[in-house]
Amino acid sequence: MIDTHAHLDDRQFDKDREEVISRSFENGVEKIINVGADIKGSRDSIVLAKKYENIFAAVGLHPHCFGEDKEVGDVGGIGELAKNEKVVAIGEIGLDYFSHNRKVITGEQKENQKKGFVAQLELAQELDLPVIIHCRSSKENPTDAYDDIYEILFLSNPHLNPLPKGEGDFRMVFHCYGGNLDFTKKLLRHKNIFFSFTPNITYKIKKNIVGTKDDIMESIKIIPLKKIMLETDCPYLAPQEFRGKRSEPMYAKYAAKRIAFIKNINIDKVEKITAENADNFFRF
Repeated sequence: MIDTHAHLDDRQFDKDREEVISRSFENGVEKIINVGADIKGSRDSIVLAKKYENIFAAVGLHPHCFGEDKEVGDVGGIGELAKNEKVVAIGEIGLDYFSHNRKVITGEQKENQKKGFVAQLELAQELDLPVIIHCRSSKENPTDAYDDIYEILFLSNPHLNPLPKGEGDFRMVFHCYGGNLDFTKKLLRHKNIFFSFTPNITYKIKKNIVGTKDDIMESIKIIPLKKIMLETDCPYLAPQEFRGKRSEPMYAKYAAKRIAFIKNINIDKVEKITAENADNFFRF
């Protein structure tokens, strides 16, 4: 297995980081990508990657880095960090409209997030690196961030200086994917879009959305295995069995097990194909 999205630099691992990493490699994890969410996290990811042969780094500015008074100033710093040989992607980057701690995301913040996202997409294209996309919509509108990301990536949006229309070989993965069935179908039209899933797919689905377009299981059913990767997003999103506790890379097997169940295939096949996908996508 390859855990394509971890945050082992998080302070929750300060007391036993080495043990967690050793335990992961002893329990079926072949490689780990440690993903930055700000300048410090990106630097720390590179430090970890340099220390361990099979840990690699992604560097980027999470949408939370772009508030009302902050636009794209730190993107240049990400560009410098991205030149390190252990960096395999720009990420995590994207849009997050969810109101954390009851703080409403303002229109100005959304615009700054979009500008930061576009600037980092252009950086990734310049450096020929794939991108790891973070997307979380608001409680009020479960598709707003997804719709805006799709517009930035594929439609006309003149005030944001969007990407060229040609996709080329520009690879993108939606991490911790949670888009509905309609959005999934739109993304599947584009050959270089991939999807990664965390152990949160083991959580119980609300009864009122089971079998509907909002049920993530319905999206997993139609996404070809060749477009799927595994991740944990640790220390967050531990599997149902450990929900509320700290997650770690070896728990990627719970996501693999759930995908195998949904698609009615052998878990060994899920682990093998998703690892091949990650190798091809990140080009370690």
